[in-house]
Amino acid sequence: MSRNNGKSFGLNNNNRRANERYRSQRSKEHAATEDERLLNRPTQPLVSPTAPMSQEQVKQEEHAFDRAMNFDFTLTDPWRVMRITSEFVNGFDALAHIPPAVTIFGSARTKPDHPEYASATETARLLAKAGFAIITGGGPGVMEAANKGAQEGENLSIGCNIELPFEQSSNQYLDISLDFSYFFVRKTMFMKYSNAFVIYPGGFGTMDELFEALTLIQTKKVSNFPIILYGSTYWRGLVNWITDTMLSEGKVSAEDISLLRVSDNPEEICTLVCEAYKENYRTEREQEQHYQRKSIR
Repeated sequence: MSRNNGKSFGLNNNNRRANERYRSQRSKEHAATEDERLLNRPTQPLVSPTAPMSQEQVKQEEHAFDRAMNFDFTLTDPWRVMRITSEFVNGFDALAHIPPAVTIFGSARTKPDHPEYASATETARLLAKAGFAIITGGGPGVMEAANKGAQEGENLSIGCNIELPFEQSSNQYLDISLDFSYFFVRKTMFMKYSNAFVIYPGGFGTMDELFEALTLIQTKKVSNFPIILYGSTYWRGLVNWITDTMLSEGKVSAEDISLLRVSDNPEEICTLVCEAYKENYRTEREQEQHYQRKSIR
């Protein structure tokens, strides 16, 4: 397979100057990201609906139009919608023709000498050899290990990085590297272009991706999508809590619990992913044949 030597596609090339512009506007005390700007709404004085408007509010209303005319429109929410749209378009364009893929999540803090790093590399290598591209968050730790394994398995290695208050650079094992400013755009790429999630021990970001995927499967937005947790010792407490507390109180069903698989073996993980994908492929072909026969009639 040809390599692009870590060449960046889509978002990196198109938005580099814009990203530099917004980075330069951050204060030194707090490096606000685009996600923060999107979710921020300035506070206003609380005023009773029946109370008369204060002189301060009157002045603000009088000068609102002048302020709007002299404000940089590219920093407003309507323009931000255009940037969000461009991230979707560039992401779709870069990933539209990749092979079947598996996303591997895990901690960015995992060191190269940690057993989980070696395991993630091996899991990704086996999946790559089986025909899957590997997608990660593009950063260090488990993400780097998985991208390394993808290249060792001679398949496509993809990183979807995210702008953070602290700079997170892309790892060196990427064939396609994308930079995102918005978490929800990045999450869409993970879900749209993955056929399974393999989740290594991690922190809040890892948990976010895990429960996002579980919610989409539970609500039938996606189907036949394996979620495999690596590391039975690490995940035991969470799985027990889901079973003993959430299930026992009726917050989830037994069917929901079955969505999670736990494994300590890279070979077993690869087998589970391959079996699920082959079953999906068989089901889709049967559905296509059924529709074809129905249309002929």
